[in-house]
Amino acid sequence: MIEFPKDFFWGAATAAYQVEGNNLNADWWEWEKRTGVKESSGKACRHYEFYKQDFDLAKSLNHNCHRFSIEWSRVEPQENKFDESEINHYQDVVLSLKERNLEPIVTLHHFTNPIWFARAGGWGSSRNIDYFLKYVEKIVGALGDRVRFWVTINEPLVYTYHSYILGVWPPQEKSLPKSKVVTDNLACAHIKAYKLIHAVYKKRNLPAPSISIAKNLQAFAPCKDSLRNRIAVYLRDRGYNFAFLDELARHKALDFIGINYYTRGLVDTEGWRLKNLLLDTCKKGHSQLEKNTLGWDIYPEGLYKLLVRIKRYNLPVFILENGICTENDNARRDFIRQHLKSLHSAMDKGVKVLGYIYWSLIDNYEWDKGFAPRFGIIGVDYNTYERTIRESAKEFAQTCKTGRLE
Repeated sequence: MIEFPKDFFWGAATAAYQVEGNNLNADWWEWEKRTGVKESSGKACRHYEFYKQDFDLAKSLNHNCHRFSIEWSRVEPQENKFDESEINHYQDVVLSLKERNLEPIVTLHHFTNPIWFARAGGWGSSRNIDYFLKYVEKIVGALGDRVRFWVTINEPLVYTYHSYILGVWPPQEKSLPKSKVVTDNLACAHIKAYKLIHAVYKKRNLPAPSISIAKNLQAFAPCKDSLRNRIAVYLRDRGYNFAFLDELARHKALDFIGINYYTRGLVDTEGWRLKNLLLDTCKKGHSQLEKNTLGWDIYPEGLYKLLVRIKRYNLPVFILENGICTENDNARRDFIRQHLKSLHSAMDKGVKVLGYIYWSLIDNYEWDKGFAPRFGIIGVDYNTYERTIRESAKEFAQTCKTGRLE
């Protein structure tokens, strides 16, 4: 029997663009229309309409927190023009969570940008950081009296990797130098937003908030033990997992460390060029691990190994995303169970963990992969929008209720 602390947070997450539907003013929406992607987001899960029912389901599953994101393009559809009705909507979202005793964990930027911001150069221009800060100030001013946890930016390096290195997400620019500029601007935006949010709370005599980013971590491993692969693993681990966190920690701009963990990266380099060292993965099917439907290795031990190393920051940790897309709900149940075991092992080693949030509460639009990947502990029928609680959700609900893993 494994026991978690009494004050532990248990929940699941959503992201606005992936579940709300009809985010007409987002760069992704425009990009979907322009490029003719295989599946566009459309109505998504209609969570914008059904959020109260979805939160009722979360409450029925014994969750005590919920992570969601604000869609910037909704609240500021045009430069410097805020839509008060949309801000009222998100105020009601927070109120609805509080009424159900679900602690709101609010993400301010989850991959999407307003079209006007993207056209102004997006995160490729340091001048645009001020736009983000104005938006942050507006939202924190509207929601701050009911929100304790803020996540400024979701997975900054996943964003730069897909948008500026692989070039498969908007704005589809393949440029290592540009990716470095964007990454630096995201770090700067967080540091400034961190100070701004604390200042707003102080000015209003509110209890100090708790602020972080959601940092995606991967457990990198060499496919075969060669010098080149070992160097590549070191560079990726250093650059991808820890450099961004180190920068924010240096500026004392983290109150906790938000972690998203899904998989490991099996490294098999084909040359000595920087591109090979940073990007090459095994394409020969050497991994013996179980996989999700996107082909990602399932590697719970990686969460333990990374958390033990995170301990050096001397900050509490919050698992903000951890999940599996699968048609096999037994695999989902096992995934949650095994990752909670790894998480608890790290806690036994002295890692202070605040809570565990599964990705995701409901099936959703998985970006360029469309609607096929099923991550939700609650299924969504995209013809009727009916929700179905999966068996894995019920087992997880028992752990949420008792704080125990049998």
